[in-house]
Amino acid sequence: MKKISLLVISACLFSTLNLSANETYTMNFDKETRGLMRKLPVYKDPAWVCKIVTKDSKEFFFTSPKSLMEFYYNPEKRPSTKVSSSEEIKDIIVTDYKTLKPIDAKYAFYVYGSHKISFAGDDLPAFENINDAKKFLEMNNGRRVLNFNELSKGLIQLLNGDI
Repeated sequence: MKKISLLVISACLFSTLNLSANETYTMNFDKETRGLMRKLPVYKDPAWVCKIVTKDSKEFFFTSPKSLMEFYYNPEKRPSTKVSSSEEIKDIIVTDYKTLKPIDAKYAFYVYGSHKISFAGDDLPAFENINDAKKFLEMNNGRRVLNFNELSKGLIQLLNGDI
């Protein structure tokens, strides 16, 4: 009986997670859209574009996953956004580096240590598919594939040269 209950609970949890991962996202930016952190136009390198949507539907664009995570870990450093904590964030969206498709950042895979850099310097190219991330890692001298939960404030500080 315990095995069946556990199986049912696991199946329900998995299906809920899958629905979240399959949501369709958009990146509706133009030539005037600038990244929040570095104020650079995001259209110039669409493979790196990211976006945060707050619970009150404000959208903030970023020139890379690293820039997005800088804001995510310290939103209070940008008081003009009126976002004081990550609890106010509804969606975190990154662009799949290979397909240029907007994807849920929480389900993406990030390559650390490759020689590909964004406008922000050393960065974390994002991929929807772990096999694409591994292939990119091998082809671009990456060091490791990370999931969203493995990204940390310390890693972002390291990438920025703050440590």
